[in-house]
Amino acid sequence: MRTPLEGKAAVITGAGQGIGRAIALRLAADGADIAILDLNIENAKRVAAEVEALGRRAYATVSDVSDRDSLHAAVEGAEKELGGFDIMINNAGIAQVLPLLEVRPSDFERITQINIGGVLWGTQAAAASFINRGVKGKIINASSIAGHTGQPVFGVYSATKFAVRGLTQAAAQEYARYGITVNAYCPGTVGTGMWEEIDRILAERDGVPIGASFRNQAGGIALGRPETPEDVAGFAAYLAGPDSDYMTGQAPLIDGGMLFI
Repeated sequence: MRTPLEGKAAVITGAGQGIGRAIALRLAADGADIAILDLNIENAKRVAAEVEALGRRAYATVSDVSDRDSLHAAVEGAEKELGGFDIMINNAGIAQVLPLLEVRPSDFERITQINIGGVLWGTQAAAASFINRGVKGKIINASSIAGHTGQPVFGVYSATKFAVRGLTQAAAQEYARYGITVNAYCPGTVGTGMWEEIDRILAERDGVPIGASFRNQAGGIALGRPETPEDVAGFAAYLAGPDSDYMTGQAPLIDGGMLFI
């Protein structure tokens, strides 16, 4: 039986762990070859080995998404190694737990360069490649529930995820005439290393036990359990596959029922 992404290839940033790794493995299971871009080459190589164990080709390389030249070079390398690609997933990002009064220029610059810059540079690199090769590709960006509703002590993080939605909408309109679609996914409280770090910071800030903040967040999920990276990967696979061909410029929630908007 033909798999949904057979004959396709995907480039995924931040794919060495967490949600990015889960997306890489899901798309590989669906038939795609995968380029794993990550700051940590050892993590990237481990995921590449997992992809290859699923019978797909894999390419692992270092990339700093905040650096336009680095990301463009990594995407060009992936195109060469995989013989082209059809799907670009701008997944890499960081969190920031700071009240607005405590945000300093260095804090602002780092998170915006990664969370916004990484999406912009990745979108540029993918669109240029798709247009040059005449490929009706798919660009998929990582936003968040915080990109739909601003959250206290996550103010600048929320702003970056709102920005991802804006870039997604603008790119969808700019590239529609080439047959390129651009969408985003908006996860909620996902059990990853990123949330472990958030939980640690909140525990120290609020004087609560480790794990309490995560449990409090997860307690508000209608489906009654925390989100897993695989939950997000399933939706990313839909956006990457043919069933979403008539969808563009959208940023749906995939949060188990946290926000209802």
